[in-house]
Amino acid sequence: MRFDVVTLFPEMFSALTQWGVTGRACEHNLASVHLWNPRDFCTDPRKTVDDRAYGGGPGMVMMVKPLENTVCAVKATHLTKGIQGGPICLLAPQGETFSQKIAEDILNYGNLTFICGRYEAIDQRFVDRNVDLQLSIGDFVLSGGEIAAMAMMDAVIRLIPGALGDGQSAVQDSFVNGLLDYPHYTRPEIYENLSVPDVLLGGHHAKIADWRRQKSLELTFRLRPDLIETARAKGLLTREDEQYLRSL
Repeated sequence: MRFDVVTLFPEMFSALTQWGVTGRACEHNLASVHLWNPRDFCTDPRKTVDDRAYGGGPGMVMMVKPLENTVCAVKATHLTKGIQGGPICLLAPQGETFSQKIAEDILNYGNLTFICGRYEAIDQRFVDRNVDLQLSIGDFVLSGGEIAAMAMMDAVIRLIPGALGDGQSAVQDSFVNGLLDYPHYTRPEIYENLSVPDVLLGGHHAKIADWRRQKSLELTFRLRPDLIETARAKGLLTREDEQYLRSL
């Protein structure tokens, strides 16, 4: 999976490329992150990337030309290397809220270019001419798109076969089956008079699977009831699931 990231702060992405699961995936060439700074594609000596907004108002607006020059360089690199260019994605508050399903869709693209905005906004003409989709991580404002891009990239890289030590880890993550994950426990067996549930100690795999499914349903019902309705609408709940939900 290849990510091209247009950002004024490429150094921030070392947190993704050098550490943890994502760092190992990059090291093993399962994922690659290519950083593009619009200042490198400016034509003026001061490398200006922003200017005042027409009509007045607070803050500065990122200019079209530096961003468009950067995107052209990204596309030229793809063409030279025979890479099938994927969508260009702007991180923006008005974008569709990111989800596990979108993470799976991005993985299927094979390549995605993120545009990380800064300042007050990006000139709308750049958006209209170049952006294929817009994504958000929630209804709040960040200083720029970098943190949102890294969060999305982390979610996608986890799905790449071989990125996780155990291939079942991604399959069993929260939201994969439409529900929240079940509780997890490790040693010691008793901590401050709190014990690991007996069913997890018995070695009966079918009973453990049933317990985990019920706990997943219970947590989702209590914390995110909206996910229950979505799972029901998608036909992800069994007759046994519905019976257990009624008991709650």
